[in-house]
Amino acid sequence: MDHIETADVDLEEVAPGVYLGDLSTGERANMKYWRVEPGATLPVHQHEHEQIGYVLRGRLTAIVDGTEVLLEEGDAYRFPSQERHGAENRSEAPAVGLGVLAPPRTDPDWRQ
Repeated sequence: MDHIETADVDLEEVAPGVYLGDLSTGERANMKYWRVEPGATLPVHQHEHEQIGYVLRGRLTAIVDGTEVLLEEGDAYRFPSQERHGAENRSEAPAVGLGVLAPPRTDPDWRQ
């Protein structure tokens, strides 16, 4: 068993005000810890990976195929493979959550 404490996760700024860290990586999926600062934007992108996640704190406006969807604390989400998506934090507080990708992904797609 792997045991990882969130406080020990190194967060990398992958876009201005958008931070990602690896919580755990297995053979078939990995879990990311993410934080999006107020006013920050996660670029719209798509990938082969299916992605599911959960908002721990705050809120984000997800942009999914041009449609906006508000994700708030306690909400879960899923992006099927190849669905175009991104997010903006239009609030005054950071948004924090977890994302699981299958198969595992090491680098954000918009940086490749």
